[in-house]
Amino acid sequence: MKSIYKIAFYFLVFLASGKQFAQHHSQLSVEVNLEHKTLNIQQEITFFNQSNDSLTAIILNNWNNAYSDKNTPLGRRFSDEFYRGFHLAKEEERGSTKNLTIIAPNKLFLNWKRTKKNPDYIEVELREKLAPKQKITLYLTYTVKVPSDKFTKYGYTDAGGMNLKDWFITPARYENNAFLTYSNNNLDDAANAVSDFDIDIKIPRNTALTTDLNHGPQSQSKSFSTYQLTGKNRTDFSLFIEPKLSFYSYKNSSTEVLTNMKNNKLDDIQKAIVVDRIVNFATDLIGKYPHEKIVVSQADYERNPFYGLNQLPSFISPFSDEFMYEIKFLKTYLNIYLKNSLRLDPRKDNWIYDGIQVYAMMKYIEEHHPESKMLGSASNIGLLKSYNLTNLDFNEQYSYFYMLMARKNLDQPLGSSKTALIKFNEQIASKYRAGLSIRFLDQYLQNNAVTTSIRQFYALNMAQQTSRTDFETLLKSNTTKDINWFFTTIIDSRDIIDYKFTDVTRTKDSITFSVKNKTGAPIPIPVYGTKKGAVVFKQWLDIEECDSTFTLARKNADKIVLNYKNEVPEYNLRNNWKKLDGFFPNNRPVKFVFMKDLEDPYYNQVLYVPTLTYNFYDGLSPGIRLHNKTILDKPFIFDINPAYSTKSSNLSGSAVFVVNENYRNSNLFNVRYSVSGSYFHYAPDASYMRINPMVQLRIRESNFRDNRKQLILMRQVVVNREKSEFIIDNSAENYSVFNLKYVNTRTEVINHFNFNSEVQISGKFGKIATEMEFRKLFENNRQINLRFYAGSFLYNKTASDYFSFALDRPTDYMFDYNYYGRSESTGFFSQQYIQAEGGFKSKLNTPFANQWMTTLNASFNIWNWLEVYGDIGLLKNKQQNEKFVYDSGVRLNLVTDYFELYFPVYSNNGWKIAQKNYNEKIRFVVTFSPKTLINLFTRKWL
Repeated sequence: MKSIYKIAFYFLVFLASGKQFAQHHSQLSVEVNLEHKTLNIQQEITFFNQSNDSLTAIILNNWNNAYSDKNTPLGRRFSDEFYRGFHLAKEEERGSTKNLTIIAPNKLFLNWKRTKKNPDYIEVELREKLAPKQKITLYLTYTVKVPSDKFTKYGYTDAGGMNLKDWFITPARYENNAFLTYSNNNLDDAANAVSDFDIDIKIPRNTALTTDLNHGPQSQSKSFSTYQLTGKNRTDFSLFIEPKLSFYSYKNSSTEVLTNMKNNKLDDIQKAIVVDRIVNFATDLIGKYPHEKIVVSQADYERNPFYGLNQLPSFISPFSDEFMYEIKFLKTYLNIYLKNSLRLDPRKDNWIYDGIQVYAMMKYIEEHHPESKMLGSASNIGLLKSYNLTNLDFNEQYSYFYMLMARKNLDQPLGSSKTALIKFNEQIASKYRAGLSIRFLDQYLQNNAVTTSIRQFYALNMAQQTSRTDFETLLKSNTTKDINWFFTTIIDSRDIIDYKFTDVTRTKDSITFSVKNKTGAPIPIPVYGTKKGAVVFKQWLDIEECDSTFTLARKNADKIVLNYKNEVPEYNLRNNWKKLDGFFPNNRPVKFVFMKDLEDPYYNQVLYVPTLTYNFYDGLSPGIRLHNKTILDKPFIFDINPAYSTKSSNLSGSAVFVVNENYRNSNLFNVRYSVSGSYFHYAPDASYMRINPMVQLRIRESNFRDNRKQLILMRQVVVNREKSEFIIDNSAENYSVFNLKYVNTRTEVINHFNFNSEVQISGKFGKIATEMEFRKLFENNRQINLRFYAGSFLYNKTASDYFSFALDRPTDYMFDYNYYGRSESTGFFSQQYIQAEGGFKSKLNTPFANQWMTTLNASFNIWNWLEVYGDIGLLKNKQQNEKFVYDSGVRLNLVTDYFELYFPVYSNNGWKIAQKNYNEKIRFVVTFSPKTLINLFTRKWL
């Protein structure tokens, strides 16, 4: 079989090298207007039909036009990922392609169309069929309005220059009897056909031009400089226009590198050494770069930074300046190097780009910085040496960032289209897993089989358009092992890998053990024997052997470990080892860690964090939080937070115990079982204890990028309250409520919709309620917020309003809300606003309803975060007629749901602003919870 694959490969290379088929050709005349941010273009596209099909139409990519409207695929992508900048941008900041005319060789105008749904590619109707191996020349004139670079780092800059990307019209890639009609989704994956370019570009005289195209003769006039640029066998190229040149040139024997990567602390010689080392490394590992020049820009890096380094504050420098520059340049150089060299489908086969890039980065670190750690020099700080986070080798971080998504059950198949990936996977987790998978295959196959295949694949790309099938063929040609599992399981599925030891017996000279494949994913796994941390033997267990029993020579090993060096991207490493000495073979010692750490498979970690909470009755409550929440999610979590209440002078606190169960291949993707409890004061002289067993069912759409989420919640809330002399009512002191809730929400920048309904059943009452929220951001950047609430008692035997529907301030008898002074009826703490039940902001004469209530809350912004609001409602109490209620006012919506102020103006009680003590009528929303605030920053990723 191996010989057949090799023969096929050499036959392909022979055909490709002997037939340098004709390319498309674009000749452009471009005039740059920096003042108006436009490019006036005349273009001739010679389209060569390289297929065996007769064509009646040609698809041209016009990705700059994706910036023309808020509702393009690009605009919708920004909205899905909670980026408001594009929607709120001024019209002059957006881009477009206008005044387009297309003329055939016979000087007749050709019909063309681009749809409102897909405005970033053009379908040109031909007057006659274009036969195979024939060509046609199209004559185009158009004006490009360049967008601001604040959206994607490409476009016109505030400094008065331009970083140009995907700005001209070019033929789309054709394969499998069709053009690839890909829209611009801000993924850098334009499927352009390979073309030759000849460009005359005119720019203002006192500006500098940098490009990776070849320069021809340059001419100058009083106001302009004209450059002649040429490039062959290109799908794209870089073009930067600047008021002042920021790029430096570094040349070695094969390539000229033009870069403006920032690092003011290194001199030119230090940078030159780094650049030369990386260029030579990539050439030796993969192959010679096919063009004479390559541009590596700061804008390119900022679009795809090295995750981890870019999260560190500027004042923290655990890495040397040289290493920081080196790793940033390495990542950016490899990305551009591969994108400009490989002729793959950049959307469908993107895992190959990512896999080779990250694999090369890992090889580079192994070769040039083998001792480097994930947190650099922080590993040398005495106080941090006990942290697993600081002890990890630099390359081990890739596995943890992938596992971050896998443990959340949010990882996706590597073979997925880039448009199907959620942002964190597209930019980080899937990239890293692709590199880990290539390295895993390299470790398994050995004999440089993977590196050889990469070099052969790279060489094949110099001659022809390629696909994943070519890469797969080459990998199989360089080994005698069956690696079909690599493509069916590692690439095309999201099956997780998890092995563990079952039976292990040992003698002085041998070890006998069995390995269980917990998930059934047919993946080989290595087994190691170690003595005091040093490897004494290693053996790969092939697929058919993984559920067998093995006997190996012990070689004085004191521990046997599966996947010791984490070559296999495995889901759980905590069940991978057995001690061969001692009475307890898997006795993990307890390790106390301050604040936060990564999961350490060899310890039971208990993390401790000082806490400080506050409510009006307990005062400041310092405490200590003990939990096992490492950075990766776990199937079992405990979180215990005892505290001391300074005001009430007693112990208080909370605790929760959680079991998470993920379902990999179901829309019901997570079930969470939990029991929580809390003990605090609800009044100056009275405490409460709440016990809350709960089950949550979390449901998602099959399309992970769909922001719709559903939740079914079932819980029993048990409350025991001490009697208070300050609260005079007939409410129950001890009670229990069963609560069943359904939540369906879909949210993005432009539209937000949330629906929830619930049932509450207790001994003395039964309730049903429904709530709907809708938020819409309009084209003119005005926003409307609507909320509808309706609730009714099924039965009500209570003698107070403690369990009644509240118009403006719920009693919170299930203790769900973070009230700072929950029993206050006057004073500052009584003004805290939590949007629940009636949702009114003004306190009216009838604040409760013991039969039914329905309300509508609305607000509309009149300028940025300044809004007007209004509430209307009907409520019904026993032995009373229905009552119509209303209020209105001004809302300062500084950060929605996190920091808001409400200033009442008019209600059933008349003009609020004319009444005394107006400051006591202002309501506020303030959130101090770190967990809640973090949601602001994570929603764009997930």
